[in-house]
Amino acid sequence: MRSACPPVSSLALPLTLVAALACSAPAGQASPSTAARDAAHASAASDALAARVDSVADSYVADLLTTFPEFATSRGIPGARHDRLTDNSLAAYERWQRREDRWLAELRAIDPTPLQGRPAWATYAILRERLEGSVEHRVCHTELWNLNTAQGWQAGYAVLARLQPVGSDSLRAQALTRARALPRHIATEESNLRKGVHRGYTAPKVVVEGVIRQLDALLATAPDASPFASPAQRDSTPAFRQAMVGIVAEQIDPALRRFRDYLSAEYLPAARSAIGVSANPDGAACYRASVRQFSTLDLPPDSVFERGMRKLAEIEDEMRTVAERNFGTSDLPALLTRLRDDPEFTFRTREEIVDSSRAAIERARAAIPKWFGILPKAHVVIEQHPEFRQRAGAVAQYNPPAQDGSRPGIFYITTIHPEHQSRALLESTAFHEAIPGHHLQITIAQERAGSNPVARYIFNSGFTEGWALYAEGLADEMGLYGSELGRLGMLSSAEFRAARLVLDSGIHTRGWTRDQAIEFLTRHSAEPPLQVRGEIDRYISWPGQATSYMLGNLEIRALRNEAKQRLGSRFDIRAFHDQVLGGGALPLPRLREKIERWLNQPAT
Repeated sequence: MRSACPPVSSLALPLTLVAALACSAPAGQASPSTAARDAAHASAASDALAARVDSVADSYVADLLTTFPEFATSRGIPGARHDRLTDNSLAAYERWQRREDRWLAELRAIDPTPLQGRPAWATYAILRERLEGSVEHRVCHTELWNLNTAQGWQAGYAVLARLQPVGSDSLRAQALTRARALPRHIATEESNLRKGVHRGYTAPKVVVEGVIRQLDALLATAPDASPFASPAQRDSTPAFRQAMVGIVAEQIDPALRRFRDYLSAEYLPAARSAIGVSANPDGAACYRASVRQFSTLDLPPDSVFERGMRKLAEIEDEMRTVAERNFGTSDLPALLTRLRDDPEFTFRTREEIVDSSRAAIERARAAIPKWFGILPKAHVVIEQHPEFRQRAGAVAQYNPPAQDGSRPGIFYITTIHPEHQSRALLESTAFHEAIPGHHLQITIAQERAGSNPVARYIFNSGFTEGWALYAEGLADEMGLYGSELGRLGMLSSAEFRAARLVLDSGIHTRGWTRDQAIEFLTRHSAEPPLQVRGEIDRYISWPGQATSYMLGNLEIRALRNEAKQRLGSRFDIRAFHDQVLGGGALPLPRLREKIERWLNQPAT
């Protein structure tokens, strides 16, 4: 039907009058000019909303890098200085928490719905989950019982020293300044522990004993070989080397000894005997908050335990099929013992472990273009953990490449006692930590041009560890395992992660003992005894984190299955992977939203 309104020239009239006279479209249908203006207004409003989100995110990142300067060093962020350590006083924690509250209030005042499909939506999702998880986790008061064999300051600063940049007068000066700051940091940790004891928050005795053993190993190391002297080991300037080794010998080692003596003489007798966090004040709330903070899923402990038991049974059924077909047995505990102890299935030398890991990564690097549209540019190298951590059963670990290009990604491995390390587990570990696991996922996030730093640098374990476990299974689809032994190791690794759901919730909410946990994990994994004990102590030290691997993997697998069902013959594995990885480490509920929006797009 033709319009009854006469045509109006927008060039001759004010915009408000044009809007009033724009009646040329039939009822219920906007005129072209009105639709264009509405679209422009919506776009402008969306731009303004995105700018608000980016403003909050930029403020957060700026304060993060100032408050926690180690973060900039670990990420190799361009322009950062490397001469300070975090102020770990309780007053500084409280100042940071007040800033978190302000950022969270700003985000809660923003409706992110109009940002769907824009980078700012991912920025909002990542930062809001980070802040809400942190606020909820405050009930744990971990700053008052900060002892951890896997992620404690003694392990963290040993790694940081290996990442400390050197090679110029300015960088050498910064390294010396930071090294001199460590004794004060250690003394503040002792002060915080004392306050924790007074308020009823303590670490378990078994963790305290483990940290004491690590400190003893550090103190038994010559200052020039100490991991804290790593900058001197990587820079040939004589005066710098002498100064750095002198700081270790005269300042850091005495601080380590004072802390070690405090733990042994005063803290250990006061530490809790119960290994579960439920023994601390508000321990039950702490555990649930920990699961949420790491996995981004709000799950009751019983649900975590039951999911683990169901998945464990499912994986072990598949393992029995492989074991019967290729190894002539359905007795999984006996077969896992063989994989750990039989020289046919273990390594002979440390070098063999390194070389085999490198070969697995190179196979994966060659294969990924067929499975991913977005590919990482930075490389990954293999280094061994410091010896004091290897003796404590340190597990494989990954550190991202430097954003400024000065350092590749680093895959840290343990090679001690190769005769007790099973060949079955090596490939799945390499695929988990490097390619197509952590290195691929984290590097893609860091290298995304135009993304807010929040989406490039901020990760959660549900996404990152879930992806890495998903990558172990994906590697099987990619044909990367060299034998049925490697495939059995992949299944054993999945079994191990399902067992973690049971173990972690069992330890922290069901009163499991350390011996009970060790026996359970030994029965359900091919990990060597030293690393089984190291793993159990890690779960005791770090409630909730171990649950994130399988929980995240299950969610990513579920999304992929849904995409295959919905898209049918149009399903493209490269497109799916790019959708999962292209927005940074999204919280799992927001990842589901993103994939469902992608699936609901009209077919082209």
